[in-house]
Formats: sequence, structure tokens, C-alpha cells
Amino acid sequence: MKIKLTNEDIRKSLEISSPSFPKYASLIINLANRFSQGTRPKVVGQLTDLIQEFSGKTFEEWEQWYLQKYPDAIKTAKEKILSMLENLKDAMHKIDENMVNEWVKDLVIVQTFIGLQFQEAILRKAAEIKGVDFRLSESSDESKGIDGYIGDVPVSIKPETYKTQEYLTENINVKIIFYKKTDNGIEVDYGEVID
Repeated sequence: MKIKLTNEDIRKSLEISSPSFPKYASLIINLANRFSQGTRPKVVGQLTDLIQEFSGKTFEEWEQWYLQKYPDAIKTAKEKILSMLENLKDAMHKIDENMVNEWVKDLVIVQTFIGLQFQEAILRKAAEIKGVDFRLSESSDESKGIDGYIGDVPVSIKPETYKTQEYLTENINVKIIFYKKTDNGIEVDYGEVID
């Protein structure tokens, strides 16, 4: 039997109250945090290691233990995030209808075309290395996260930044080729596809 426990269920079980944020506030703060790197290990410590090191049992013990070990971490993270929020506010005031139109046009027309060309070039190179054919996916494949085939192997092509985008709920059950844009092209990681 499988039972899903939401984060809210876990909070209630542990008797930890949930903060109340206005609609979109948490999303915006999270975005500012990602850009400012406010909660990176160099600021707040390596939390996965710290929670293993912690020998207490209760939330209150954890909070006290953590704040003794990293007394300035919350304040430093907050300041980094607030600074980035100011940058985002400034940018918001500069966004107008024309800018949104140009952004959408660039995304839908330019980036889509470039993205498709990247995919073909990436698939072609992998096929060349493996000595097999390649093909781009069909529309029925795209819903499964498949961007193309190297020989008979379905693959998905994602930017390297995809690895850090926790908010994506997409579940891709094929091998992934990661790429990173460089000054004069792209750097491709074929690790999952080419031995």
C-alpha cells in the first residue's frame, strides 16, 4: 500500500506551523534565492550533512543546534535574497508591453528554431560517434520527454541547468544528453548515451 504524505502533512505530524505567504510571494522569493545563491552551502552550510551530524530529536533542538553552529547564516541568506529582490523589482518596473512581446517572439520563434537545430546537431554527433543513424522525435514522442533517437535508443536533450531545477515535475524515463552553452557554441555531455 502506498500513501502520499504532503509537506503540509509532515509539518502537521511534526507540529511545525506553516508560514503564510501571499499568492506568488514564495515563488518570487525562491527565484530571488536561486539567483542570489542565498542558501548555498557556503552561506548556510551543507544541510544534508548537518542534519546527519545533528544528534537531537526535536525541531526545537535542531533549530538551537543549527543557529549555534551557523549564527549568521539566516541573516546573510536574507540579505542576499533581499538584494536580489530589489534587482527584480527594478526590472519589473522596466517591463512593458513591447518588451513582453519581444520576449515571447524570441522564445517562440528564435529560441525554438535554435533549440531544434541544437537537438539535431547533438543527435547527429552522437550518431556519428556510435556509427548509427539518428532521427528527431515525432510529436507523439515529445509528450514522453523524447527529443530523438540515436539508433533505436530514445533520448532527451536538456540544458545542464535542468539538473538544478527542482520545481520541474517532469518524469523522463529515457537517457538524457545534457548540454551547456559556451561563448562560441555548446558543450555536450553524452555520458548516459555513449560508453
